This record gives sequence, C-alpha cells and structure tokens, in this order.
Amino acid sequence: MDVFGKALTDIYRTGEADTLWLHNSYGEAEEMPLEFFFRDDEDMPVLELQALHMCSGKVLDIGAGVGSHALLLQAFNIDVTAIDISEAAVNIMKDRGVKKAFVQDVFTYREKFDTVIMLMNGIGLTGTLPGFRDFLIKLKDLINPDGQVIFDSSDIAYLYEDMPKPENQYYGEVSYQYEYKGEKGNWFNWIYIDEETIKHTAKETGWDAELIFDDGEDQYLVKLTLAQ
Repeated sequence: MDVFGKALTDIYRTGEADTLWLHNSYGEAEEMPLEFFFRDDEDMPVLELQALHMCSGKVLDIGAGVGSHALLLQAFNIDVTAIDISEAAVNIMKDRGVKKAFVQDVFTYREKFDTVIMLMNGIGLTGTLPGFRDFLIKLKDLINPDGQVIFDSSDIAYLYEDMPKPENQYYGEVSYQYEYKGEKGNWFNWIYIDEETIKHTAKETGWDAELIFDDGEDQYLVKLTLAQ
C-alpha cells in the first residue's frame, strides 16, 4: 500500500493534501511537509546542491521521489536515470518532465553508471547495518571502475542524550510507518549512519570513503570511490 504515494499525488494534482504522518520507533509521530519533496534549487540546502554539482557522466538517482534532483541535473544537460519503488512518485516524475524515470528496486537493477546519488538520506533505505554493508557490495555492479557514489546521512546519537542507546542493534537503525487519511502503510526499516561507521564499512567492502561536506548539524555528504 503506497500511502506516501497517495499523499504526493494529492498535493501534486490539487495543491492540497491532508497531513502525512510519519510514525517512528523512537518517539512521537511527526508531520511530513509534502511541499519539501517538490522544492527547486532555491529551496535546497547547500549539501544537496554540492552533491548535484559533483555529478558527472551517466548518473543514477536512487530513491528519486518526485524528481526534484533529477530535473536539476537534466537542466545541467546531464544524462540522469531516476528510479523509485513508488509508482505514484514515478508517474509524477514523468509528468514533471523527468525523461528517464522508472519504477525500479535498486537491488535488482542491472546497468553501469559513472555517478550514483542517494540524497535526502536515501542511503537509509538499506535499513540496517548488515543491509548497508550488503548494499555497498551490490553497488559495485552499478558503478563504472572510476565512478563515484554520493550520499548524505546523519549521526542521530543526539536522540540518546537522555536515554541509553539500544543494546541489541546499531543505534542508527530505526523503523517508520506512514499514515495518510487514516490509512497506515507497512512499517519499514531505515538507517542513519555515523561517519566512522561509514568509513569502516566502506573499507571492509572495498571502497574509499571521503567526507565532502558537513553542515554542522550532524548531517554530512559522503563520496565513495572503489579502492584501488
């Protein structure tokens, strides 16, 4: 059930939508501002603009949502393919003018790119620390030998300033559930990965990790290249 896709479709078609709630495993439900997904370059944070300016060659945008990043890359005359598992999001992407937009699960994708981007903490879709590790191995099938992977993540240690970190899992592993118009989707796993864990896991799986940008608020941009 694509609860998120229904909310995106409503606001895209009518300019209005009910509240999209995001339930989580660590606190109170949060309201998701749907307009955020449709922003242009003037509303994007420096971190995302930095990532887009680093893109070169043939680009894959994973978890592309409604195509805001892909549209900017197209404006730079960059060959970008945008994929998402939400059919509703992909339909919106196409309608907004994304030329190569596909309903596609990255774990079954077969094509080579020069740059792979995952923005708005898109790396979170790997779900768990073992999932992140497996994904870094999978990425080798998608990247050309001299290519790059660009993504952002966050260190959420601040959530545990007043309570102990989980003992049975990595503290950046959380779960979410969307709710829209009284309809709830399935719970899904998400991960936020601290910088040292990224570097360690990257080295284990044959990547060099470089911190490109830090916004000073526990969010940072990372570039991966294949270790030589």
